Amino acid sequence: MALPNIFSKEVSESIIQRIQNLTSETKAQWGKMSVAQMLAHCNVTYEMAYENKHRKPSLFMKFILRKFVKKTVVDETPYIINSRTGPDFLIKETKNFEVEKQRLLNYITKTQELGENYFDNKESHSFGALNKFEWNNMFYKHLNHHLSQFGA
Repeated sequence: MALPNIFSKEVSESIIQRIQNLTSETKAQWGKMSVAQMLAHCNVTYEMAYENKHRKPSLFMKFILRKFVKKTVVDETPYIINSRTGPDFLIKETKNFEVEKQRLLNYITKTQELGENYFDNKESHSFGALNKFEWNNMFYKHLNHHLSQFGA
């Protein structure tokens, strides 16, 4: 079953609405993150797509990520609840809910506006070139997983 297309205006707007339904007091149904930390965590995927903020993995680590992690991230299978995450995605410090929320909304809008053709065969931070379906799955699946975590 194909995941919804995050590059479509309708799907991106539905994700934006789910984010808008969150408040700084929204509690997780599982896991340890606060809602602000979850938003910051979701922003990391977009930081890796758009910014040179995170150190690139070594060639060996990139090989390991492609061989053992990529399929889990870019296929259509939902994430397992409480599954482990990469070190760059661990958010331990307190975050500002409104700042992280606005950053995520901006990233989602930018991604939708750039469209799937921009991402088709674009190099990812950790996995090499991904096609537009893999980018879609990575973006949508991650957001959906964490918005569900917070009941949104």
